[in-house]
Amino acid sequence: MFGLSNLFGLVSQVVLLWPCGKYPDESTVIRSSKRWLSLPATPSLPWSRGGKYAEINNIQLWYDIFGPSNPHHSPIFFLHGGLGNSDYFGHQVQFFRRKGFKVVTVDSRGHGRSTTDFDIALGYDLMSDDFVALLDHLHIPKASFVGWSDGAISALNIAAKHPSRVDKVFAFSANYNTSGVMDTTLSPVFMTYINRTISEYGRLSPHADRFNDFLNQIMQMWKGQPNWTEPFFSTINSTNVWIVDGDHEEAVLRSQQDDMARWLPDAGQLLLPQVSHFAFIQDPDTFNAMLWSFLGRD
Repeated sequence: MFGLSNLFGLVSQVVLLWPCGKYPDESTVIRSSKRWLSLPATPSLPWSRGGKYAEINNIQLWYDIFGPSNPHHSPIFFLHGGLGNSDYFGHQVQFFRRKGFKVVTVDSRGHGRSTTDFDIALGYDLMSDDFVALLDHLHIPKASFVGWSDGAISALNIAAKHPSRVDKVFAFSANYNTSGVMDTTLSPVFMTYINRTISEYGRLSPHADRFNDFLNQIMQMWKGQPNWTEPFFSTINSTNVWIVDGDHEEAVLRSQQDDMARWLPDAGQLLLPQVSHFAFIQDPDTFNAMLWSFLGRD
């Protein structure tokens, strides 16, 4: 979903320079006094046995489960953003585990610890089908979804196409059309994020030596997806949806959030203060408080 016109060339540059530690100047970003210009360290998930794999749609989809079953609340699925992995939601997983929720983290196909089929085009429908199949695998009839970026797009896609499987959706920093994506190559925070994900991919992925193939897969998806219009949202139960973003968002035009909130007339719309596309690690306390306000109520 990132600004595609310049991103591929710059990512290629990062791939070449990352081993030398020359680009970008990560220390400046990490230490910025302005939260929206910072990229704190990737959190860790709470201690577990290392997660499990489910054979889903001819791939090995990695997931982990934290916390007990809660008779009063649906399990929460955390869906991460493009190029990332489940660890980015470490603060939120820890928070809701302590609140007594059952939490499921999952690495999207090709991301993090999950495998992929490089001969099949990546798409939001395919990833959404993976997540619904994981619900079936875990015998979970209905869940709440917290999605960031690509994960938020998938969460909305599931809400539209599989409404019976969805309790609530907290969609953070989603776009509904590729025209709503900003040029993220202008953001040092984003370039630091991309730089970091290359390292994380090499450490976590079963395809550690195929980052360029993975990048090509996801870039092809971002060129044309998502491509939704107002009618797409008509099947979503908007009462149980929040459309959320940061007030210093550097990847998605604000108009995308405004349009979706208008097309989902009963949904909530929330703008988090002094944070960007990475609010969940820039200000986890506020992010968690808003999540709790939404998911913790009956």
